[in-house]
Amino acid sequence: MHKPYSKSVRPILIFIRIRPFRSVVTILFLLPITLFLFEYQSSAHTTDSEYSECVILLHGLARSFRSLEKLEKHLFDQGFKVINLDYPSTKSPIPNLADIFLDEAVIECGQTPYRKIHFVTHSMGGIVVRYYLKHHNLPRLGRVVMLSPPNRGTELVDFFKEGLLFKKTQGPAGLQLGTGDGSLPLELGPVDFELGVIAGDKSFYPLNSILIPGPDDGIVSVQRTKVEGMTDFLLLPYSHPFIMQKEAVLEQVVHFLREGKFSHPGESP
Repeated sequence: MHKPYSKSVRPILIFIRIRPFRSVVTILFLLPITLFLFEYQSSAHTTDSEYSECVILLHGLARSFRSLEKLEKHLFDQGFKVINLDYPSTKSPIPNLADIFLDEAVIECGQTPYRKIHFVTHSMGGIVVRYYLKHHNLPRLGRVVMLSPPNRGTELVDFFKEGLLFKKTQGPAGLQLGTGDGSLPLELGPVDFELGVIAGDKSFYPLNSILIPGPDDGIVSVQRTKVEGMTDFLLLPYSHPFIMQKEAVLEQVVHFLREGKFSHPGESP
């Protein structure tokens, strides 16, 4: 796989002449990024099993593979080979992230006798997968589960994209996640693969939520997680930064990978 990507994290003081409200909202919006300080970055992390299905995990914007380690362990315990891909999400546009870093993980899965290649993603990781599958043929494609994906962009990017702090911390990929002109998610169109989307409607960022129409998880509205062509959709009471840590979500991910649908209320898990 690619060489380990690591960089020391230094406090950055940026003084921007913006209204006090916008300053406060900017800080709250960028708060999830501070989780990056606790996530050591390395190259793609892999585990082996004796089973015949491979799952590639993709973390969200400004996160690392550490954010998906609990999901990785759960999938491994359920009998999947897991590639927990780490990639420099803030350093390149989404097409580059897909064509270079995700392609390496797909090739690694393809070099083994696994019958299916699945994807499980958090946040922007879902858009990286959508771009990849739109531009690459994958005969052994299995199923895809996306957690809190900005499948139709997010209004927060529209609000913050002109700010220097946003550009420095989110990079070119972050700028592609808006809801208007230049929105890569909107350009990708409907999906043509088995896709299950899990969205959250609990927000720890009330000022962010003021900017987002309707129920949201603090970063993406529930409606904007949906995409035409998806197979199933599930709404759970979790927030954007931590949805992938919840036991109910871990169980639903496995259920969809195996059954092609989620276990909805009234159904047996």
